[in-house]
Amino acid sequence: MPEFVPLEAGTWPLFERLFGPGGVQGGCWCAFFRLTGPEFRAAGSTGRKDHLRAAAEAGKPLGLLALVDGQPMGWVAVSPRPDNPRLARSRLLASDAPGVVWAITCFYVDRRGRRRGLAGELLRAAVGYATEHGAEVVEGYPVVNGNRPPADLYHGTVAMFTDAGFTMVEQRGPARALVRRELVSAR
Repeated sequence: MPEFVPLEAGTWPLFERLFGPGGVQGGCWCAFFRLTGPEFRAAGSTGRKDHLRAAAEAGKPLGLLALVDGQPMGWVAVSPRPDNPRLARSRLLASDAPGVVWAITCFYVDRRGRRRGLAGELLRAAVGYATEHGAEVVEGYPVVNGNRPPADLYHGTVAMFTDAGFTMVEQRGPARALVRRELVSAR
């Protein structure tokens, strides 16, 4: 049974161990959505890592780690949508949801933890985490099953989100979708 812990200063070493020295996916360090395009390119892998570490040390909500027997096995990035400036600039990921919106932008599961349903458990934990922090709506931007290579599954799949109570708002292009789960009636 996994344990889910937020990424913060005290859990940073676990995150670093999970992501390894390269920062997963070409040195992203899960900063892709948290930085604008020019900022992301200029930062390089080291700058991206430093950016995320500084946010963790400042206590910003960033996401959750899945620990299995005390070992980091998975990650989900979940945070307030405004903390992800790339979402606002993307035609594909634009949203008009009212209220306090949180975004689930990324999943990573270590190869030792794959094919065990851990990503789905991370998704459910992320919704709970967002709810505890005042989210009224949680959005995701998954791939439409079968229309993307396996390397793009870090966004999750539509089926995974709908199984967790999300509704498909609309398909965006041939390969992506906007999904949403309302937690509290928008005011």
